[in-house]
Order: sequence, then structure tokens, then C-alpha cells
Amino acid sequence: MDTKTPIPRVLVIGLDPSRVPGPWDPDSVVDAIARGIARFAEHGVGVETCLFGLDGSDDVEAVVSAALTSRPWECVVVGGGVRKPDDQLELFEQVVNLIRRHAPDAALAFNRMPLDTFDAAARWIDVPGEPSGVG
Repeated sequence: MDTKTPIPRVLVIGLDPSRVPGPWDPDSVVDAIARGIARFAEHGVGVETCLFGLDGSDDVEAVVSAALTSRPWECVVVGGGVRKPDDQLELFEQVVNLIRRHAPDAALAFNRMPLDTFDAAARWIDVPGEPSGVG
């Protein structure tokens, strides 16, 4: 069995739960993200994450643009924290337009929760040992 880490093909863009202001405990979301990302390795698919905070410590455009231009991506998954809350609509638009600008050939995918991030990407990429995706 090949033990090399696969070359990243999927970029996951989302919020860093530990840097989202509010009176809440981010640990369960941090754990769910880690478990969701681990599923990529289980399927031999390389992945990188681009997580940013909403606490004002990140220039979202710079962080997301740097990740998008770091390599060609087959698929970019945008996490629910970026697109679900109505008050995040402008952030969601910004992220989608950065993807269009910097990774125009990448399929776009959206997860329902951190644990199904791999499933979202798998709808659009070829997964080793599985029937071809739709992308």
C-alpha cells in the first residue's frame, strides 16, 4: 500500500471555529472538521484547508486568494459556516467570486456539515477505487 500523502486536489474553505466570536464552545466543531478532513486520507484523496476567523484577525481576501492560487484545484468545498447564516451573505459572495477568479476550473461543492465534506467533494472528483464522479 502506498503510504505517501496524496497531492492535494481539494481545497476546503471555511471558518476557523476557534476564531468565531460568540459565547459558544467551538470544540465540537473543531473535532467534526478534523473527522471530516480525515475521510479524504481514508479514500486516498489529498486535501488542504483554508480556515479563517471572523474575529478581525484575517484579511479574508488575502487568505483565501493565497490558498486558491497555491496550486491547481479539482474541487473547492465551501463550508456551511461561510454560506448558511444570512448575515454572512456578503462573505459567501466574496468567497465564491474569489474561487471564480483564482480557480475557475475547479468544481464547486457545498457540504451540509463538517462530517460530509468528503462526500461533497466526491460528487465532483474521481475517487481512487470508486466509480467516477460527475465532474
